[in-house]
Amino acid sequence: QVPLVESGGGLVQAGGSLRLSCAASGGTFSSYAMGWFRQAPGKEREFVTGINRSGGTIYADSVAGRFTISRDNAKKTVYLQMNSLKPEDTAVYYCAAARGGLSATMTSYDYWGQGTQVTVSS
Repeated sequence: QVPLVESGGGLVQAGGSLRLSCAASGGTFSSYAMGWFRQAPGKEREFVTGINRSGGTIYADSVAGRFTISRDNAKKTVYLQMNSLKPEDTAVYYCAAARGGLSATMTSYDYWGQGTQVTVSS
């Protein structure tokens, strides 16, 4: 098991920034690919971004150029820096860990956090 705890969500105006954190406990954090997903009300959970063990990243088109994922293996933490936020970024954001390689597919992830709410006002 790899318990994951997200933090850093909140209410921000459009154009603003937030930084989400996801702290892991247990397991070998550095061996996992990490991902961020989000789920807006009434919509399916969708992939946002992911980072592999060596720091390679992938992004959804909707956030590329605005969001940045990073990881600190010593702190067992993955971060999501979100800039130029839009109202359509409003969602519950989840981090997830994958034993396999980096993927944009939900089913590739083995462990999930409880989520943190991000609300962007217009």
